[in-house]
Amino acid sequence: VQLQASGGGLVQAGGSLRLSCAASLRTFETYGMGWFRQAPGKGRDFVAHINWSGTSTYYADSVKGRFTISRDNGKKKLYLEMNSLKPEDTAVYYCAAKEYSGDLFLDSAYNRWGQGTLVTVSS
Repeated sequence: VQLQASGGGLVQAGGSLRLSCAASLRTFETYGMGWFRQAPGKGRDFVAHINWSGTSTYYADSVKGRFTISRDNGKKKLYLEMNSLKPEDTAVYYCAAKEYSGDLFLDSAYNRWGQGTLVTVSS
């Protein structure tokens, strides 16, 4: 398994969770990394992206100001800090690695995926 997401769980609205993604990619530090999510019965949506060095980040409008993406290249880990959670944030969250060029907002640009971790936000 090259990407392993963890940290999901059940949380009340307004609460916080921190997702982690452990990578076994040999050259993790060269990949752009992203988080996507898929709510029940819906497609997979972009959440956040961070470039290889951690100097550039991008967020979906729906999570801007509430979620923070970060990475530790030395530990080969990706994180998603989620605050002020809402019931509409309920989804399976996936971490993904982007090795080549392509639109970072599209899941088709990512060539390696983790298995997903479920986040459930109760109202």
